[in-house]
Amino acid sequence: MGTPKNIPYGRQSIDEQDLKAVTDALTSGWLTTGPKVAEFEQAVARMSGAAHGVAVNSGTAALHCAMYAFDLQKGDEVIVPPMTFAASANCVAYMGATPVFADVDPETLLIDPAEVEKKITPETKGIIAVDYAGQPCDYAALRRIADKHGLFLAADGCHSIGGSLNGEKVGSLADITLYSFHPVKHMTTGEGGMAVTDNSEYDRRMRIFRNHGITADFRQRDGWFYEMQDLGFNYRITDFQCALGLSQLSRLPEWVARRREIAAMYDKEFAVLDGLSPLGKLKAAKHAYHLYVINLEGENRSDKRKAVFDYLREHGLGVQVHYIPVHLHPYYKETFGTHEGLCPVAENAYDGLISLPMFPLMKNEDVMRVVETVKAALTEVSVR
Repeated sequence: MGTPKNIPYGRQSIDEQDLKAVTDALTSGWLTTGPKVAEFEQAVARMSGAAHGVAVNSGTAALHCAMYAFDLQKGDEVIVPPMTFAASANCVAYMGATPVFADVDPETLLIDPAEVEKKITPETKGIIAVDYAGQPCDYAALRRIADKHGLFLAADGCHSIGGSLNGEKVGSLADITLYSFHPVKHMTTGEGGMAVTDNSEYDRRMRIFRNHGITADFRQRDGWFYEMQDLGFNYRITDFQCALGLSQLSRLPEWVARRREIAAMYDKEFAVLDGLSPLGKLKAAKHAYHLYVINLEGENRSDKRKAVFDYLREHGLGVQVHYIPVHLHPYYKETFGTHEGLCPVAENAYDGLISLPMFPLMKNEDVMRVVETVKAALTEVSVR
């Protein structure tokens, strides 16, 4: 498969190995939950340095399962960053609890541990850290805060599978880590997600929750009897999706390596370019680069970003913006009373953010085309 004329910001990689894996699963006699699900769970958990994996039908479902595992209740508060996709906070609201937004570090746009500490109240139950763009958060600092206050620590690793911090793998840095297998992510099952953990009780609760609240522990040998223990959801994933996931997982290391090569090319070219800056990096982190994000500099950044964004789109680059800060969405303003000024660092950063194409199928000439188009945009676009 060649790179298309228009370069998207992300794109899945599918080859004959993947097609065969899916075809074999489709003809095996299993379509829904079957042996490939457990095999995929074990493989991802092993790769993550975790004891257990629970596969579900989306990253959002994985987040929801984790909040159930933590026994989140109405009236509880969970601290989340604003610079993320809405699902990272929505999963708290699903449980009737309250997301509390803690601002981000201005260099990395990762949740700022100092801001987390400021937001803790007697109602705080936990912290959800988001590995924005693919870089692991400062989990050592977050763990100290969580342990000090008796909080759970969840890692939204939907951007960071294959990354690490201080030599420790993403998946082993928090109480539960959540992955997404959407097509623009590092590997795909079409739609899908997973939660990984070392905690056997969290694992048990998530398995019940993804299957309507039904546990196999109560099935009788009659073959028909079952009991619903709690109100759960149908978050199951199919066997053929997990077959695709297993095939994709075998190539994850090379794909992450290629993303790092592309990022290094961008870094080199943009280091000497006025008018923008890449995001900062933690020295201890090995970035997985789901996204490569630039931040435009100077005055009238919001207008400049719109003009540059439009120019890049018009010249064949499928750029994106990640993200509108969650607390600025109408639902959060109306439901939780959030407002402009609540997280000034995230709000200021948002005005200048653009995500550039980043996926393993990009050739070096594609990367340089992106670089040259960005340079042209900064030269040719004028903002009053």
